Amino acid sequence: MLNNIIIMGRLTKDPERRTAGETPVCSFCIACDRDYKNKEGEYETDFVDVVAWRGTAEHVAKYFTKGRMAIVKGRLQIRSREDKEGNKRKKAEIVADSVYFGDSKPKAKEDDSALLPEDFVPEFTDEDDALPF
Repeated sequence: MLNNIIIMGRLTKDPERRTAGETPVCSFCIACDRDYKNKEGEYETDFVDVVAWRGTAEHVAKYFTKGRMAIVKGRLQIRSREDKEGNKRKKAEIVADSVYFGDSKPKAKEDDSALLPEDFVPEFTDEDDALPF
C-alpha cells in the first residue's frame, strides 16, 4: 500500500514543541490555498495539522515560525478518539518525514550593513580581472 503526501502552505502559528517521554515531537498547522475558486470567485483555504518526530521535530521547532512557507512530505494518519459525550471522533493529520523551506529566509530585523564600519570600502586588485567568472 502507498500512503505518501506532499503539501505546501504557511504555518498558522509557531510550532508547539513537546516530548513524548524522551522523544522530541512538535506539531503545527499549515494553511493551504486550494487551486480553484468557489462560487464567489475566491480561493478557499484548508488548515492541515502536522506532527513531526525526532530530528524533524527539532529542525522545525528551531527554524520555522508563524507565516513561513513550508513543504511537508510524509504520510496521512487518521486517529480515532471518543469525546466527553462518548461520540467517536476522527482527526486527520500528516506525520512528517521531512519539512523543507518553501520561501526565502526572512530579512534580518537589524540591517546587516550596520555591522560594517561607515568608511568600509571593499578592496580589489588587478588579479580580480583574471578570474574566469
